[in-house]
Amino acid sequence: MPQTDTVHGETTGPFEKTEGWLDWYDGPSKPTFTLPEGAVDAHCHVFGPGAEFPYAPERKYTPCDASAEQLFALRDHLGFDRNVIVQATCHGADNSALVDALNRSEGRARGVATVRRDVTDEQLRELHAAGVRGVRFNFVKRLVDRISTDSLDEIVTKIAPLGWHVVIYFEAEDLPEFYDFFSSIPTDVVVDHMGRPDVTKDVDGEEFALFLRFMRENENVWTKVSCPERLSVTGPRALPEDNRDGELHAYTDVVPFARRVVDEFPDRVLWGTDWPHPNLKDHMPDDGLLVDYIPQIATTPELQQKLLVDNPSRLYWAR
Repeated sequence: MPQTDTVHGETTGPFEKTEGWLDWYDGPSKPTFTLPEGAVDAHCHVFGPGAEFPYAPERKYTPCDASAEQLFALRDHLGFDRNVIVQATCHGADNSALVDALNRSEGRARGVATVRRDVTDEQLRELHAAGVRGVRFNFVKRLVDRISTDSLDEIVTKIAPLGWHVVIYFEAEDLPEFYDFFSSIPTDVVVDHMGRPDVTKDVDGEEFALFLRFMRENENVWTKVSCPERLSVTGPRALPEDNRDGELHAYTDVVPFARRVVDEFPDRVLWGTDWPHPNLKDHMPDDGLLVDYIPQIATTPELQQKLLVDNPSRLYWAR
């Protein structure tokens, strides 16, 4: 099962990669799972190149470069038709690299930006024209400084007339603290990576039950059933008992959580590679293997069509 810790990426400009940074794997396998026509990789990023799009002074990490051209080459290799590119925290609120990638996509990409409370209506209209359809707020305390909820409220008021949504990234242990605030957001809300559940805990336990309750009580909430490589404890190599049917499986400890969400909320789920996989410490995944993970969590053609085509098309290309 291909994976690598070797260095192949560069960081251009006056930047030095964070020590121990794992570069994205540049030899992904060709998936055995055939994606449905029009499939969307609904969560991926671009980094720099730093010489052209400098990394933010307030960043918590410095990555290797990962350009729009490299992202689109991966898109074509894996069999996706379109991308949703999410602003990376290493670029802060400077969306220049994101907008450049959207402009290069020839309409085959949409974006999620990061903006500050002083963003103007004119700036938002320019981002919308480029293909941005949402804003992201990161509540993971080790990655960003704490966000003012007043600031988020002010930004939501500005983006709502454009039909944009809010993307939130948080960890499961913090959901009780933010539950009421997240429930009060009036736009559509997309949760990154199922709120990062602890997959060593019971899928029927209290922690994940709270996340499912959050989605049941708030019909404007969507979630990405992505990043098994980020959530898994067992890793990409399945245990022998997981391969009894002769098929290749991976990240099997995450499957029950993602499958539960897809089965219960089939019209409010998205999936993405998370390329180029920032801040991974254990291994760098084979993106082809990640695509082959999809049938484990969306087990019928109907569910796969909704997850990969219908839902992202409705959220990003119909507005």
